[in-house]
Amino acid sequence: MSKRSPKIDRRARRTKSIRRKLTGTADCPRLSVDRTLSHIYAQIIDDTTGRTLASVSSQSLKVAGGNIGAAKDVGKALAEKAKDASITRVRFDRRGRLYHGRVKALADAAREGGLEF
Repeated sequence: MSKRSPKIDRRARRTKSIRRKLTGTADCPRLSVDRTLSHIYAQIIDDTTGRTLASVSSQSLKVAGGNIGAAKDVGKALAEKAKDASITRVRFDRRGRLYHGRVKALADAAREGGLEF
């Protein structure tokens, strides 16, 4: 039986710690960012009702690869969807990842698109 790597356990612990303090409401929903080696995913979530208000991924945009350029495209598209749903303020949930590279690129693009966090 194989065990999970310590790196995955540390990220899970950070994620749990962040989520204890951070919840999305109808007034200020949560922007959750997740990434894999191939793609990057972002969704705006209202935790009080458990509904996803908007979601975009590099896969849905048909953007090649999970690189910084794809992250910027996802951030811009998410900001547009949020604007259509009349969402201006969000709380940023990086899901235990470092605020660096693709996560930072997505956040910066979302800010440029009009989201405040």
